[in-house]
Amino acid sequence: MRTVNEVSKLTGASIRALQYYDKIGLLKPTKYTESGYRLYDDTALELLQQILLFRELEFPLKEIKEILSRPDFNTNRALEQQIILLTMKKEHLENLIRFAREIQLTGGKTMDFSVFDTKKMDEYARQAKEQWGETAEYQECQQKAQGRSKEEEKTIMEGFMQLFVEFGKLKGAKPETYEVQSQVKRLQDYITEHFYKCSKEILFSLGQMYADGGEFTANIDQAGGKGTAEFAAEAIRVFCGRA
Repeated sequence: MRTVNEVSKLTGASIRALQYYDKIGLLKPTKYTESGYRLYDDTALELLQQILLFRELEFPLKEIKEILSRPDFNTNRALEQQIILLTMKKEHLENLIRFAREIQLTGGKTMDFSVFDTKKMDEYARQAKEQWGETAEYQECQQKAQGRSKEEEKTIMEGFMQLFVEFGKLKGAKPETYEVQSQVKRLQDYITEHFYKCSKEILFSLGQMYADGGEFTANIDQAGGKGTAEFAAEAIRVFCGRA
């Protein structure tokens, strides 16, 4: 565990910023000491990395919170898109530096305003945001979450993870058996009831996400035992006719 002061020194994020992130629910400390001091574990630091990457891309805090709150947020996919956006930003800055040097050498006689054009980068950012937080599913998820208490949210997430505990108990069976496929249907229905309408296409994408080796995989395997994420993903592939 690290104190807020240690996290600030480690990451460069100011103590005031970390306190504000806590206040708005963007990054909650892992726990508080009896004296009220904030403490952060490695999972919290991983989330902070995501927040700082989005901040480097000049995303508003409200958008970052909405993106990271999505139940289907995929860290690996977000990192791939962030890398592309950061690379585009780097190339844009390099072009501006080169242009400024040309102006310096020519005495201000270089007349080329194309270097200021960010349409390509802006369009990619727009498309990425649609995937991260502006889909119909996301909007439905937000609507269903309105008015829920923290305790209700906790109960829903516990119920969600319990489904994978059950998947873990079924690992010895073949994915195509009735019992396993019934469990997949329960998962699909649960997502539809509490988050958003879960079509087979969406469910298939979620299954791929569950087994991609990221945070979802770790959480699912923690709930149901090692190999549960891959087993659930295979069962979902069968359910969706993609096996």
